[in-house]
Amino acid sequence: MKAARLVAPQTFDFVELDEPTPKDGEAKIRVEATSVCGSDIHGIYHGGTPEEDYPLAPGVPCHEIAGTIVESKSDELKEGQRAIVLPTRGMGGLSEYLVQTPDRVLPVPDWGGIHEWVMCQHTGTVLYSVKQMGNVAGKRVAVLGQGGIGLSFSMLTEKMGAQQVIGIDPVEARREKALTIGATNTVDPSKENMYEAIEDLTGGEGIDIVVDATGDPEGFAQSLKIVKRWGMFVSFSLTGSTGKISEFPHQEFMFKAATIIPTQVAATSQPTKDIREMIALKERGWADPGVLKSHNVDFSDVQKAYDMYSNHDDGVIKVVMELNGGGKS
Repeated sequence: MKAARLVAPQTFDFVELDEPTPKDGEAKIRVEATSVCGSDIHGIYHGGTPEEDYPLAPGVPCHEIAGTIVESKSDELKEGQRAIVLPTRGMGGLSEYLVQTPDRVLPVPDWGGIHEWVMCQHTGTVLYSVKQMGNVAGKRVAVLGQGGIGLSFSMLTEKMGAQQVIGIDPVEARREKALTIGATNTVDPSKENMYEAIEDLTGGEGIDIVVDATGDPEGFAQSLKIVKRWGMFVSFSLTGSTGKISEFPHQEFMFKAATIIPTQVAATSQPTKDIREMIALKERGWADPGVLKSHNVDFSDVQKAYDMYSNHDDGVIKVVMELNGGGKS
């Protein structure tokens, strides 16, 4: 089978490997759709890995994966089922086949494109974070960053009854998308004074809940400045091993007395629970993360897919790579 791997920062090549064989209790999945995540870009693709560690393991970095079970040695999983697959450490989705245990194989319905169902993976991680906010009905929410994660926050908080959802991002295509999926307003921080714009948009009321989904170490300080006194700051942003806050606004931190909640569902004891719930919510039509998919490319264009996402090219929101005839099926 063919697999992609990083041989240097921002540089992929392909290798041929034997197809994996499932052990008892495992299933073999034919990978049909994989998607790029911002954490792959910030944490691995842009570097930060010691030079001597290259090439990285085949399949890495990619954890948004979906396909079809082609061989099962588990009573819990049936051959022919389509599913989202969560890899374990050291495993990635940039390969044509992989094996996994039932606890990390999340079945999806037979209808609809697998390239859209895979979007439930990243939006499911956001669902976990939104739950930590409590009741958002009637609240003013600001989301810094409108990539796939930030847009998921905008979509879900609007669905849950937020009075106002302000999407903040310097990329025009992302701000435009935000307005179609739940944001009531957007701000371009590259052209506007973000703090004055929020003051105007809220009529001086301020922001009850601020979300940092930027992937930028500066997002932490910006979130503290935006949130109103005694408000809430939800930190989702992963900035990689080298991401350090250049200046901690201690006076702002003390004065605002905000509730700060770091959220990372992968670090919990139930990393699949909210993704399974997101699949069910899409199935019943409550919310559709599939609308965040903006581009399909062939697996052979993995370099193009990661560069496109990294450089914000061509209005990209989420890009899916098609494998084994999947992606559009």
